[in-house]
Amino acid sequence: MRCHFVTDLHGRPDRYAKLFEAVGTERPGAVFLGGDLLPHASGGDAFVHAVLGPGFRNLRSLLGEAYPRVFLILGNDDGRMPEEALLREDADGLWHYAHGRSFPLGAFTVHGYCFVPPTPFRLKDWEKYDVSAYVPPGCVSPEEGVRSLPVPENLVRHGTIRDDLEALLGNADLKDAVILFHTPPCDTALDRAALDGKAIDHVPLDLHVGSVAVRRFIEKKQPLVTLHGHVHESARLTGSWRERLGRTWMLGGAHDGPELALVRFDPGDPGGATRELL
Repeated sequence: MRCHFVTDLHGRPDRYAKLFEAVGTERPGAVFLGGDLLPHASGGDAFVHAVLGPGFRNLRSLLGEAYPRVFLILGNDDGRMPEEALLREDADGLWHYAHGRSFPLGAFTVHGYCFVPPTPFRLKDWEKYDVSAYVPPGCVSPEEGVRSLPVPENLVRHGTIRDDLEALLGNADLKDAVILFHTPPCDTALDRAALDGKAIDHVPLDLHVGSVAVRRFIEKKQPLVTLHGHVHESARLTGSWRERLGRTWMLGGAHDGPELALVRFDPGDPGGATRELL
């Protein structure tokens, strides 16, 4: 099964135009969008209605029965308010909004998860503590910052990515799973940030900013393929956009240049994945 994976398009119409052209030409069986899809925070609903929805509806009209299964999640830069607009199009069959949900895909199963560990950014709709109430130097606590929609205080204060993953997928058989994350796993080629030589109050900043919980989850559960974004510069800094933990292939689609980074992969042969800048 041919699949396309993109992430961190940040509402840029030129990148979406390249994606829609590639899908229309190559006709993959599935398309995965890994978060940070919309213009920063505000304007997300308008972008869904003006660009994202019409683009995929045009593809559905063009491709007919060859229209791919589309799976998408939001990211920490998107805000939560556009979730309702995405769910309306989900109900119409245009795509599958995958956060916290599972879907069959042929012989495989697709799962999605949006949240990232604490970042320096103020928007906290899609941020949670990772494995404990630890905030890295230079980052803003999930209990601070701003949210576009209210969340119960106990979930903000006590919720963790670790507990979410255990509740969502702790009992699932993931040997044939494709998991769409926004955050990369910690201490890999996919989460290296450009923080060399920087410190807060003489404390050096961590160079690897991915999720410890996601890494431990992958090591324990060994899903077939995981897809990641969030840290734009990582592939440039490490020279690698993919890594393997045990049997799990982890593929990164984030990119810090103007191009669209398009990852092509087959879940039946994830080691054969390729990445092209368009």
